[in-house]
Amino acid sequence: MMNQRNGNKGAGDCLQMESKAPMHPAGMEQCPDGSEGDTDQGEKRGHDHRPSLPMDGAVTAPDGGWGWVVLVATIIVLALTLAFPSCVGIFYTDLQREFQATNSQTSWVPSIMTSVLHAGGPFCSVLVERFGCRVTVMLGGVLSGLGMAASSFTHTMTELYITTGVITGLGFCFSFQPAVTILGHYFVRRRAFANAMSSTGTALGLCTLPILGNYLHTELGWRGSFLVLGAVLLNCCVCGAVMRPLGPPRRRGQPLINHAPTKPEEERLKCSVKTLWTSGVGSLRKHLAFDLLSNLRYRVYAIGITWMMLGFVVPLIYLVPYATDNGMDQSRAALLLSVLGVVNIVVRPPAGILFSLPWFKGRHIYVFSFALLVNGLSNSICCIGATFPVLLVYVVIYGLSMSLVGSLMFTVLMDNVEMSRFPAALGLLSIMESVTLLIGPPLAGILIDKTGKYFVVFFACSATVASSALFLMVSFYCLGKRDAVPKGQLSAQSDPPKLAVDIAAELQHSSVPTERHREKASDSETLDTTKL
Repeated sequence: MMNQRNGNKGAGDCLQMESKAPMHPAGMEQCPDGSEGDTDQGEKRGHDHRPSLPMDGAVTAPDGGWGWVVLVATIIVLALTLAFPSCVGIFYTDLQREFQATNSQTSWVPSIMTSVLHAGGPFCSVLVERFGCRVTVMLGGVLSGLGMAASSFTHTMTELYITTGVITGLGFCFSFQPAVTILGHYFVRRRAFANAMSSTGTALGLCTLPILGNYLHTELGWRGSFLVLGAVLLNCCVCGAVMRPLGPPRRRGQPLINHAPTKPEEERLKCSVKTLWTSGVGSLRKHLAFDLLSNLRYRVYAIGITWMMLGFVVPLIYLVPYATDNGMDQSRAALLLSVLGVVNIVVRPPAGILFSLPWFKGRHIYVFSFALLVNGLSNSICCIGATFPVLLVYVVIYGLSMSLVGSLMFTVLMDNVEMSRFPAALGLLSIMESVTLLIGPPLAGILIDKTGKYFVVFFACSATVASSALFLMVSFYCLGKRDAVPKGQLSAQSDPPKLAVDIAAELQHSSVPTERHREKASDSETLDTTKL
């Protein structure tokens, strides 16, 4: 610490405060002039009694405490983001009439929104690295709220694609992914339970947003509903505000004293723009994380999830139009989505507790694949008929399987990549998902326009999701068998050399010391005494 103080003599005010301030690791002092270093000013003034952080910067996950507040905030964020595109189906018929659009043209609205929600992963990772999860979630809340408010003033489908699809979807991405990421840092031992509880946010959204949307649609029409929903989405900013980061904040200010010669304003502007562009491109390349594709388990999981997303969310978009097209009242059709949300809320918490048991460690992928298989096959129930009892049975079975899939999706990803690479892995997976999420609903719309029948879409979704489940199940079983054999062979081959080394070590330690060894030991004791 004396070398550090001598090296920082140029910052006079900092040296004066050093005797009063608590000791921090090198490079973490802060001046009293309000400049921002690696320690927040608020922590400097009001939390001096806290022990300093370890020198290696390691932070232990609390697995509780303020983490429960972050968990509640994540639940609300997921309720307002992931569940929102499925509720656009309530306004599906009105949008068709307003803009004289076909099924395929109208279906681009939720598909673009969902696709951008996932495709913005790398850009979201750059913002998280630069500004942190808290600021990024709040920025997403502002974008999504403005996008939905602006969509209420649109006059063409193209404008609706931009406002509702791109802007709102990008805001959802900036809110959803950082919330999931910071939750993984707050919980390690209870991570499966925390992920399952957070996934109830999607269920909560499916339970409340259809009822709210149907009420607003009845009272205000689709334009007034979009305006009010934009105000509701601003609550993501409140949720982001409570997601305080773990560990020491990063340096974000200019140096206190700069002895370098001052550059002209124009030259400094060019340098800053060039530096910003270079760092942005570098961060984008880093967070695309194509090197993760060398991980075979991650590659198989990404392929299976990407194929699954082609038909996983389509039934939620077309369930209400399918029911109303067959004479069901729109309020009862919207109630089906609410029942789906209630099933998710009831099932996901106990599922999270169950999957946290030690027996399920290493078996999450098989439970996930089986639930996905049931989810895909359940879509065939809709083909029996469009009556309320039949569709009620469908949403119950679909909701049960969807609960298990949602509870385990992020847990399985965390099982197959290191936690430090999870944001990059999630970003790359989101990019791959966005392709099938973008083309899935429009392809379903084309099927409806060509055949005039909605049930054909549910048949196609059933085949797509079920095939992806079988692919994941068989692939991970084969990978497990392949990984088990080399480990056994390797241990059998490595045991004899290890035994020989142990015997040699024992012989070395039990050998009789020579006169030369005694002299070296005597010199060593003399040196230790001198140091003391």
